[in-house]
Amino acid sequence: MQVGKVQTSDWSRVDAMTDEEAEANALADPDNPPLSQEQLRAALRMPRVKVIRRALGLTQEEFARRYCIPLGTLRDWEQGRSEPDQPAKAYLKVISTEPERTAAALA
Repeated sequence: MQVGKVQTSDWSRVDAMTDEEAEANALADPDNPPLSQEQLRAALRMPRVKVIRRALGLTQEEFARRYCIPLGTLRDWEQGRSEPDQPAKAYLKVISTEPERTAAALA
């Protein structure tokens, strides 16, 4: 391997793989083994704040204002500097399930 040379992916080769070939390659990767069902169940579930916000078509400022979340807090969540506590996670789940009714209740 040459120092300073950036290795690029051959996306045409990846696109040409069948699902079975892609899965076999993923399973054969010793550096990134798939998680077991037990490991998946034990993994922390994080509300995807950015996904929720983008699905609603809102900017960070609009989302923060609409749902009464401090803008800095929202940015910290989205950028992974901090994570929502348990009540905030529950609130985000409510927003993702009933965005209009949540906004109306806060108005």
